[in-house]
Amino acid sequence: MRVNDRNTIGSGPVETGRTQETQKTDHSHGSRPAADASGDRVELSSTLGRIAHAISSFNAQRSNKIQSLTAEYQAGRYRPDSSATSRAMISDSLGAERAGA
Repeated sequence: MRVNDRNTIGSGPVETGRTQETQKTDHSHGSRPAADASGDRVELSSTLGRIAHAISSFNAQRSNKIQSLTAEYQAGRYRPDSSATSRAMISDSLGAERAGA
């Protein structure tokens, strides 16, 4: 009894041909590393550094604001502006509706 498993890599004639083409292509580049063969290069270090710095700065500012609000609240001096809060909530809601439309 013979069983042909189509999930096996290289089992069909098409995949076998592709494997051979890949091997031929790899040999044509000589001893150069694969990374140099492509010619493409991605550099994320500076971008990621700027993003990490922005996130860190935001977290520090937010932490300072929370500590300030906590101190005001505990001292009994915290007086939220309900009008400003409601305007911001409505504006945010309308902005979300426009973005979704």
